Amino acid sequence: MSYVPEMGTGSPVVLLDVDGVLNPVERAGRGYRRHRASPNGFTYRLWLNAAHGPMLRELIAETGAELVWASYWCENANEWIAPKVGLPDLPFVPIPARPYDSELSLGAWKARHVAEWAQGRPFVWFEDEPDVTGCLQGESGVGAHLLVAVDPFIGLTEQHIELARSWLLHLT
Repeated sequence: MSYVPEMGTGSPVVLLDVDGVLNPVERAGRGYRRHRASPNGFTYRLWLNAAHGPMLRELIAETGAELVWASYWCENANEWIAPKVGLPDLPFVPIPARPYDSELSLGAWKARHVAEWAQGRPFVWFEDEPDVTGCLQGESGVGAHLLVAVDPFIGLTEQHIELARSWLLHLT
């Protein structure tokens, strides 16, 4: 299913990256299992943890935020990632492939598209690109946000979820 949420309206958003966040660079510990995914004909080997889905669904239920993919996987995350971690189909931020001749880093490219999509809507972003924070500050119209920096060798943890929960529950 390919759909994009309406921009700039509604509740806060929890933006979720895949690679480095749900799929750490290497097996991060107990609970991670190896999976294969073949979006667009390319096969990827992934480390995914089925405990992430329930943690994220609980975060959303408690805070009233909306969970949205913010990954180069875009709509492919619904087919290849969501079922393996226990998430439903989610809307996604449309992040096109970065042109090879782009002067922007991967983080800056993603930040530009996230900022354009969010249009001032508050958000938490689970992301592993190290330069995203500075890039978001340079984008116009970015509203209240919390970047939860995830170590790509460790992946998403309960501490990351708790940071997001605390911030979302204290939004005014």
